[in-house]
Amino acid sequence: MEAALTISTTQKLAGIAGTALLIAALAGCGTAPEANPTSAPSGEAPTVVDGFLPCLISDAGGWNDKSFNESAKNGMDQAAEELGVEPLEFESANDNDYAPNMETAVSEGCTFIIAVGFKLAAATVAAATANPDLQFAIIDDYADGTQVDDAGDPIYDGAPDAPNIKPLVFNTAEAAYLGGYAAAAWSAESGVNKVGTFGGMQIPSVAVFMDGYQLGVEKYNEDKGASVQLFGWDMATQKGSFTGAFDANDTAKQTAQGVLDQGVDVLLPVGGPVYQSAAAAIADSGEETLMLGVDSDLAVADTSVTDITLVSIMKAIDVAVHDATIAAAAGDFDPAPYVGTLDNEGVKLSSFHDFESQLPDGLLDEIAALQESIIAGDITVESPNSP
Repeated sequence: MEAALTISTTQKLAGIAGTALLIAALAGCGTAPEANPTSAPSGEAPTVVDGFLPCLISDAGGWNDKSFNESAKNGMDQAAEELGVEPLEFESANDNDYAPNMETAVSEGCTFIIAVGFKLAAATVAAATANPDLQFAIIDDYADGTQVDDAGDPIYDGAPDAPNIKPLVFNTAEAAYLGGYAAAAWSAESGVNKVGTFGGMQIPSVAVFMDGYQLGVEKYNEDKGASVQLFGWDMATQKGSFTGAFDANDTAKQTAQGVLDQGVDVLLPVGGPVYQSAAAAIADSGEETLMLGVDSDLAVADTSVTDITLVSIMKAIDVAVHDATIAAAAGDFDPAPYVGTLDNEGVKLSSFHDFESQLPDGLLDEIAALQESIIAGDITVESPNSP
């Protein structure tokens, strides 16, 4: 089949893998997606209802962000290839592109539209409300809060403000808990005993990483009698270091530098391309600081930072998009939310890659045991930003 047609606004058109943990996937409150994107049996084409046209609209940051936009596109492209259809993919350069891209998707005949990110919620609800016969999905948001109560305050009830929207959300705090524990162990072993984090926009899908990260650091301190400090985030007050956007720019680099100035030797940048600014700040510092990736396995997605990426906190956005698209194509669209967790393999910790041989003795076993405890319900990772 032909490659996906990408349209910009200006154009208007396995358990534990080795010792390194966990396989990626997505699952939900309703029927859980498969652990890996599924295809029809060999030689049998997937079912596609007449007129089915899947479409994808990015958040700012672009399709090559090595993070959530790119992961969503990978999932859509795989599903489209299996279905033998040509999707329309609309790249948003900034916030002003969301509504026009959504309007163009509808006018171009899209029947299933996936919006990548909470910032597209208003445009998604507006389009879904105006087009009840079309089907929509949104990543990292429930698409609620666009309606208000009598006092004019947003109504957040966990239900989309239109019945034809499917939320694809992730309880990333669980995987970030494991990442925070690993970061604390690394910093304690080095003798620095300081880790840090900063985010792009202060929104739930960003802060949930930071909450889990802090809880993981605290767990390490509790278990080991250690005193690893965290800079850049305070879960109790929900205050910390943010760039205000998801751009890799001077603001992001300065924000990263502000955390590095505290003397941390492990840094968690949360927010798509902002990791690039973190890497630049680390390079300028001349220190042997490591960082954690988010969403995708950053050491694999961007080999320019492999040598400073300790591990990544991942969520299976590609699987969510793939499986939702396949279901919609077969006429089986289900608006019930999917929530990715450790238990249903919607979130995970990546391999430590080349750093595995340098980890503190027993750390991998400790992380595996923590994961099992979270899945069993013996440990509850409580974040105010969890879906």
